[in-house]
Amino acid sequence: MKKIDKLVIDAFLGPFLITFLVVVFILLNINMLKYFDDIIGKGLDATVLGQLFFYFAIFTVPTAMPLAVLLSSLIAFGNLGEHFELTAIKSAGISLVRILRPIFFFVVVLTGLAFYANNNLVPKAALEAYSLLYDIKQKKPALELRAGVFYRGIDNLSIKVNQKFQEDDKALKGVIVYDHRKNDGNKEVTVADSGRMYTILNERYLKFELFDGYNYIEGAGNEREVTGQRAGQNESISRSKFKKTQVVFDLSSFKLQTTDKKWFQGNRIMRNISELQMDMDSLKDEVMDQRLSYHLSRPTHFNFYRTSDALVLPPEVNKHKILKDSLNMIAYLKDKGENTDSATAATDTTKISVDSAMRKRQLVNKLNPITERKKKLTESSRQNRSIAAATDRPTKSNKYKALDSTALAKIDSVFNLRPPRDAIQGAANTARQVKSQITNSNSSIENYRKELTTFQVQWHKIWASSFACIAMFLIGAPLGAIIKKGGLGVPFLVSIFFFIVYYVFTMQGEKLAKQGNISVAAGVWMADVILFCVGLLFLRQARVDARLFEADFYSVVKDRITRWLSRKRQTNLKPG
Repeated sequence: MKKIDKLVIDAFLGPFLITFLVVVFILLNINMLKYFDDIIGKGLDATVLGQLFFYFAIFTVPTAMPLAVLLSSLIAFGNLGEHFELTAIKSAGISLVRILRPIFFFVVVLTGLAFYANNNLVPKAALEAYSLLYDIKQKKPALELRAGVFYRGIDNLSIKVNQKFQEDDKALKGVIVYDHRKNDGNKEVTVADSGRMYTILNERYLKFELFDGYNYIEGAGNEREVTGQRAGQNESISRSKFKKTQVVFDLSSFKLQTTDKKWFQGNRIMRNISELQMDMDSLKDEVMDQRLSYHLSRPTHFNFYRTSDALVLPPEVNKHKILKDSLNMIAYLKDKGENTDSATAATDTTKISVDSAMRKRQLVNKLNPITERKKKLTESSRQNRSIAAATDRPTKSNKYKALDSTALAKIDSVFNLRPPRDAIQGAANTARQVKSQITNSNSSIENYRKELTTFQVQWHKIWASSFACIAMFLIGAPLGAIIKKGGLGVPFLVSIFFFIVYYVFTMQGEKLAKQGNISVAAGVWMADVILFCVGLLFLRQARVDARLFEADFYSVVKDRITRWLSRKRQTNLKPG
């Protein structure tokens, strides 16, 4: 490694590590603020909170990595330009592209690491983080009794304490306990003058030691309870006095219950590229299954046109049907224990011969009108011959004509009759049923396609968020060389501006892709392509030492525009 490469890399590594940690910390705080109300007051220990923060920190890596590259490249090359180190290197005949080369290779390595994190670490961290967050949301708040307020956090219990002591947090004064575990109202009440409250057996149970109190029980007598008779108006009440009693309550509902992670694995942010590809293939198969099911069930609703229906399956649906039938045949042969080599070969043959079969079917469909025309011609010729034969036998023609006219009159009278109400109602019900089935089928296909688009967006997003590091570097490094300002002042503002631009284009592109206005690839990669082009423009300006951020540059441009306008005005005022 040459000294110039070492100088540039050392100038980049320090700001990158610092800015990456700072950006992760900021994004982590932003994410955790959304779940602040769900975490506070649950009595979580440091281990659970540490796991939650760690998983969400990994989850922020796809967003933090490009921003850290942008900010660190701005700081590094701004410092080199501010201390005239870039000027000294250029004076030695070294181009700016040569100066950027070592950091560019380092950013390419960072892009690979970002892709590995996006594809492997982030889905697992998202699964752990959101499953743990769900368990935290389901957990009850920590046990906390307040003086003068009924506490109902424990199932089927209401506890009120009149006074608590700061010297001893276990000591209580004026305790009232309503026991609702029998679901029969406030019929069991315990009142005590004082008491102590603490947890036992690793905080699994809550123990009350009550002093100088009464226990009230209202309800039917023991004989009525045994015989199952319902209590009347004259219910019994019992009161027992105690000097000291102990009551234990179960606190298992206050523990953090772990939910099986398989219920969260279907979310798109918890899937890597290979899993997303399998999900997309499954959704495509579901769409084709819906279309095939519709085409196969269609003849049952149109019985009148069933015999002369010439509508064939679309090529992609027919191909899916042939492949599905072949796979079902293989599964059947496996269940029967027969040899599947021939079936597999048949499956491959059907895959290859799908296109040829479709061509043959199209050719038959083209020839069908010709054959139908020939059939009509032959039938008409037969009728003509029969009429001619009938004219040769005048004795029987009148009889046949009478019979034909009578039959035609009966047929016409049948067709001219007004359809009965039952037939009209049945036809309307059939039409509504067909319309409902078609609407449901189209709705299912549309839902599957929307879900497919969502998974496609996530698939492209894993790649695009990784390659955003290169686009951010092409913006930050040339721009830092142009600005020539180090520190966290101007570079921080510039990086925030471009990050907002990147975020806006990313969100808008994903929105347009999900709405179907543009393709998924164009929507997800739109921000990277735009910033990449802007970075190439800044690189071109930095190579020629453009002074885009100096006031003199714009004053010179303004003077040139003013002189050009004055010359044009004078030219227009000249006669002739």
